[in-house]
Amino acid sequence: MFNLPLQYRYSCPPLTLLLISFVFAAFDLNSILEFNRNNINNGELWRIFTSQFVHANWMHYFLNSTGVILIWLLHGEYTSPKRYCFNITSLALWCGLGVYWLCPDISIYTGLSALLHGVIVWGAIKDIQLGLKSGILLFIGIWLKIAHEQINGPSSDIAKMIDSTVAIDAHLIGAVGGVVLATPILIALIKKLNAKI
Repeated sequence: MFNLPLQYRYSCPPLTLLLISFVFAAFDLNSILEFNRNNINNGELWRIFTSQFVHANWMHYFLNSTGVILIWLLHGEYTSPKRYCFNITSLALWCGLGVYWLCPDISIYTGLSALLHGVIVWGAIKDIQLGLKSGILLFIGIWLKIAHEQINGPSSDIAKMIDSTVAIDAHLIGAVGGVVLATPILIALIKKLNAKI
């Protein structure tokens, strides 16, 4: 029997995230919220953060929503509403700033996928802390996916589905952000390992 994290404190945060993105899509707020480098350079700094929560189209929203749900199923019980909000807002800012500073070729950017890479990496490290071998497999798997993207380029099939270029460098930035976010967990793991030596 599956033990799904259905309690309000576990399900409310991801549902709120999906609702926010849904409202932004329903009211077509991309023009004022998406990452637009020219507009950011002209002082619209909020776009660095808000771009993470808007999508190129409904298929893009659906794909990212699937990611939110899968991560909730895997790691929903690891976060309180406060922790979930901290993780999402920190990674949204990290990813937006990373795209701005490290990806000068990206002029328009939208989507949750970068920060979701960070969330899944954080969850995998939490799995490892709890002694779950699946966490090691998940951690390795996400980095193999990112390496594949960096070597072979973005998926043309997904690009067609979302009618937009897949920002693979943003995925890398998000995954690195997940490691940074998990620094306290990693420090605790290192101390635990040193105590066993």
